[in-house]
Amino acid sequence: MSSPNKLSTAESHILESIQNVAFDTPGVLPTARGLSHMGEHALGWMGLSALGWSLDKKRRRQWIAVGASAFTAHAASVVIKRIVRRKRPDYSYVRVGVGTPSKLSFPSSHSTSTTAFLVAVARLYGTSAPLAGIPVMMLSRMVLGVHYPTDTAFGAALGAATAEAITRYERKTA
Repeated sequence: MSSPNKLSTAESHILESIQNVAFDTPGVLPTARGLSHMGEHALGWMGLSALGWSLDKKRRRQWIAVGASAFTAHAASVVIKRIVRRKRPDYSYVRVGVGTPSKLSFPSSHSTSTTAFLVAVARLYGTSAPLAGIPVMMLSRMVLGVHYPTDTAFGAALGAATAEAITRYERKTA
């Protein structure tokens, strides 16, 4: 185990508490793993954007913006991750429930791209209903023991800001 800072150690106990409640609850782990696969490299969100583009011919430009939001947010999170270089949780009392493509934790790319996608979809349809999925993805990353709370919170903020910027640009240039 590496020697983490005080914030990481404090956050690891939040993960422990979350896992004590949710990790062994029937259905939680498979659902969290399914969300993990859906959000991996933002591919699920870009796939849904492509599906929206192909089915909703009147709003194709907007669906491109939805996909661009997820992709751009994911790319930004990867760049930040490589700059910050915060290691994933590594504590004997935090269980890891899924494999990860890197050992870097901040920000959560899943939270970033998911939030970007859902914020953009919410703006597209003019309803806040899709936003309910954001805390679900954030919590799933903590249940799986691969992200600290600040990783998911910053990722969600980055994703929301990215979707807002791309949505505004798309509307301004339409």
